[in-house]
Amino acid sequence: MSRPRLIEVLTDLDLLHDDSTPAIRSWINRVTSHLAPGFIAPVRQWLLVLLNGDTRSRPRSASSIYVYFGCIRPFLDDWLTRYDHLREVTRSDIRAALGPLSGSRRATTTSALRSLFRFAKKRGLIFSNPTIGLKGRPADFALLPMADEEIRAIEQQADDLAGRVIIALAAENAARTGAIRHLTLDDLDLANRRITLAGRRQRLGDLSHRALRRWLRHRRATWPHTTNPHVLISDKTAHGTGPISQQFVTQRMNRIGCSIDRIRRDRILHEALAGGADPLHLSLVFGISHSTAARYSAVAEHLLADELDQTAPP
Repeated sequence: MSRPRLIEVLTDLDLLHDDSTPAIRSWINRVTSHLAPGFIAPVRQWLLVLLNGDTRSRPRSASSIYVYFGCIRPFLDDWLTRYDHLREVTRSDIRAALGPLSGSRRATTTSALRSLFRFAKKRGLIFSNPTIGLKGRPADFALLPMADEEIRAIEQQADDLAGRVIIALAAENAARTGAIRHLTLDDLDLANRRITLAGRRQRLGDLSHRALRRWLRHRRATWPHTTNPHVLISDKTAHGTGPISQQFVTQRMNRIGCSIDRIRRDRILHEALAGGADPLHLSLVFGISHSTAARYSAVAEHLLADELDQTAPP
């Protein structure tokens, strides 16, 4: 019997007592064991907090931890030849390390360094944080959170059932216009609260679940004999099999003065803030490229840093 299957059976029978050390913990111990005493404690503790999370942040995935440590490892090896403790690293050292980097690699490395030194300062392991004010790239203000007025305007879109479905899918699943237009009935699994958007099976949130159920009741009552396989249909498309038009979506969004992309960007940014600005997490959840995920993470880093500065004790 395979090990994963054995674990699954024993867990179901409540007979499993797993006292093995997870591979990621063994890896953390191994990669930090060669560091000097002044480096090993802050770096190892930082990696463990990334793994387990704390009161201010959720745990990061193992792949994110590998990437973060891989980004800063060359710099740690260089600083070990000159310093005995992490607290001796200066802002000039940080700038020299980031100087040759560019693009998404620079953004990810900047996030890793800020995370490490912010953690070490918070735990009192260093005297000052040399990464304060450090920006991997300028904040993309097009990705900033939606204003309260925008959110209220969207919530007022209550009369048009099709519009509510469009808004819900963009707000909860960050669905693109094309994915919403081409969504078919076979893509819905309301019983298990799952949905397939652009080929990716995802969880169906409460808002979308309610909106879809109301729309489908309206759809059956209005066009009971339609053979159109798409979820959203209109008076024109009910007599055929094609999807709704781009104009169908645009007209409904123009009523509230907001676009699908705006709502979608806000959803991804909200996830970036909740997940600790982890670009790999965003790529996996929303199927976006790493460079796009890095843009959202960069904005989230700025917002989280401002929040931390405002809430930090004097």
